[in-house]
Amino acid sequence: MSQPKDPRRIRERLELKLPVRVRCRETIASEWEEVTRLTDVTPFGAGFTLKRPTEKGRLLHMTIPLPRQLRVFDHVEDQYRIWALVRHVRSIVGPDKSNRFQVGVAFIGKQAPASYEKDPARRYELSTPGEDELPTVEELSRSEKTSGEQSHTVHSIAIDMLVEALNDEGEVIQSEPSVTQDISRTAATLFTTMHIALGRFVRVTSNQYKITAHAVVRGRSTGADGIRRIHVEFIDKEWPL
Repeated sequence: MSQPKDPRRIRERLELKLPVRVRCRETIASEWEEVTRLTDVTPFGAGFTLKRPTEKGRLLHMTIPLPRQLRVFDHVEDQYRIWALVRHVRSIVGPDKSNRFQVGVAFIGKQAPASYEKDPARRYELSTPGEDELPTVEELSRSEKTSGEQSHTVHSIAIDMLVEALNDEGEVIQSEPSVTQDISRTAATLFTTMHIALGRFVRVTSNQYKITAHAVVRGRSTGADGIRRIHVEFIDKEWPL
């Protein structure tokens, strides 16, 4: 009887439309799951679409009925349960005209880093893997986390926006008109009366710029005027300044 092909030798991207259960913890208290389908897969990563936003550097947990010859471990289990690091996200319009997100991930192994349990909103990057091995991850340093914001000029201009907070089902649960205190191509500071936790995602829309973008809350503050602000980073597109 022929031996199964070594999964470490399979590197080409295969178009397998397998169902996949994706679990994401945005914060300690907020978690969602979504069942979708793969668009392609290798033993080292996969592509799929989600109806909820996520961002580059986040960890996701995936459960897939993956063929055993594509697995690196758990060859006798019915389901392949593996952690994955988001490598890229792109917003697209789905068949029903709704926003969806095309996601590409790299598989990192059976266990998440210990630091993830304390703060699931942490972001990571891949370390250099050995030949034919799954990569490991390391936490982004503070300078790397903010490099995107620092690389673009910040403009102290007021732009009217609609800010929408999303729940664990990807539905809008709160919204309010707002205005920016400052903005760059990758980030913005917005006045708000809503309490939105760090690591959660929001949708912002500007009629002036005719654009809708998704962003993650990186910080919160209250100014000397007593008005709350959220500091967000855009995740699916740059703001067209």
